[in-house]
Amino acid sequence: QVQLVESGGGLVQAGGSLRLSCAASGRAFSSYAMGWFRQAPGKEREFVATINRSGSIAYYADSVKGRFTISRDNAKNTVYLQMNSLKPEDTAVYYCAAGRGTSSSAASYNNWGQGTQVTVSS
Repeated sequence: QVQLVESGGGLVQAGGSLRLSCAASGRAFSSYAMGWFRQAPGKEREFVATINRSGSIAYYADSVKGRFTISRDNAKNTVYLQMNSLKPEDTAVYYCAAGRGTSSSAASYNNWGQGTQVTVSS
C-alpha cells in the first residue's frame, strides 16, 4: 500500500500555469506506475496522464497533450503534473493514483489521493 497526498491546486486565470505535486508514503514508490485523473462537477472521473515506474514513458489524454507534463522523482517519492496554458474546461478536482502499470483506466489503480481543486477562471 502507498498513501498519496496531492498539493498545488488553486485558482488561476486562463492561460496560466500550475504545478501539482503528489507525495507518496509507504513502501516501494518506484514500483508503482502513477497517474493523474480529474473530475469536474457532474462529470465522471477522467484520465489525464500516466507515467511508468522509471519515468521514461508517459501518456496523455488528447485534451491535455502539449499543455500538461507528468514527471516523477523517485528519490523524493513524488509525482508532478505541470499544467500550462490552462483553460476553464480544465477546472476539476485532480487526483493522483498509484497502480501496477501505465493505464488510462481508473480501475487499474488501487491507491488514490484525496484530490486537489484546480479552478481556471476565464
